[in-house]
Amino acid sequence: MKTFKILAIFLLFAIVNIANAQSITQPPSGDNQKCSITQWMGLVSVTVTYNSPDVTGPNGEDRKGKIWGGVVPYGFSDNNFGSAAKMPWRAGANENTTICFSHNVNVEGKPLAAGTYGLHMIPEKDKCTIIFSKNSSAWGSYFYNEKDDALRVEVVPQKVSYTEWLTYDFIIKNPASTTLALKWEELMVPVKIEADVTEAYLNRIRQELQNAPGFTWQNWVAAVNFCLSRDVNLDEALQWSEYAIKAVFVGEQNFTTLTTKSRVLYKLNRKVDGDKVIAKALAESTATMNEVHNFGRQLITDGYPDKALEIFELNRKNHPDDKFATIVGLARGYEAVGKYKLAVKNYRIAADNAPEGQRDYYLGLASSLESKE
Repeated sequence: MKTFKILAIFLLFAIVNIANAQSITQPPSGDNQKCSITQWMGLVSVTVTYNSPDVTGPNGEDRKGKIWGGVVPYGFSDNNFGSAAKMPWRAGANENTTICFSHNVNVEGKPLAAGTYGLHMIPEKDKCTIIFSKNSSAWGSYFYNEKDDALRVEVVPQKVSYTEWLTYDFIIKNPASTTLALKWEELMVPVKIEADVTEAYLNRIRQELQNAPGFTWQNWVAAVNFCLSRDVNLDEALQWSEYAIKAVFVGEQNFTTLTTKSRVLYKLNRKVDGDKVIAKALAESTATMNEVHNFGRQLITDGYPDKALEIFELNRKNHPDDKFATIVGLARGYEAVGKYKLAVKNYRIAADNAPEGQRDYYLGLASSLESKE
């Protein structure tokens, strides 16, 4: 009986402890709604998660003109709860405002590793210090510790139109950079974020080529073209181009794979080697009139107009009965090397033989060059 009583008391305490340890789900404190916003720069993502207070106070009081330097104090605040000696602003409401970077970035020109950070700020009248803390799971700034700082940057706040609810927005969006801004009341705190998007893509491409995508020569060519389009990673691109031609079970020697390799050689200033590969490509059965024409246009884009004209002239020689495509090629080649009179002549010939609906286009190209003769 005694044992039963002891067990009953033990179970009672266990139930009470479980009840105290758990809580029901309720609306956010102060109705500060939780928000999240993400911006992508290619493969690189930036996500801010925060709780959004409004200018109007919890009891309906008008706090216009009292947010900055009031509700949001300038400098550090005293702490009457957690372990922080002095508190920066939590850059939102309730629990930690967090910012997550999928890849390494530069913030205001300073490097910051990929990861999730607690976001804090030290507002002042004419500047604001942004803090990225390695502690992203604490409540607000009550447990902020400077030793957890991964990065601090200073920015200059700017005036903006009135914003009732504290809002994060990406106000500038470029392929490799963005500007994140906190907006509240009539002030904005902007932070510039930059990413090496090209390197992110290269790393992803390398991973993919080691898996199923690497089992087609077309994907190796696509990887090379990525490097060519950005003039990066050319030594590795040359290896990839050779793999597209020669790899067991994957490689294929054809006009596309050979000319892709030649373009890399040209970019590496190995034109003699590039010309040899081009000659081999032109001898391939896959060197159709249209394929050769497109290669000539690509050479113009790459910055080799003289070689492009040579290709267009050869294409015309090999297809003397064609009345349109090879003539357009000659016109583009002559235009690229500055022989405008010959370009105009060939554009007009091409216009007379153009498919339905395209005649005026080529006449327009001819007319635009006549002033340059």
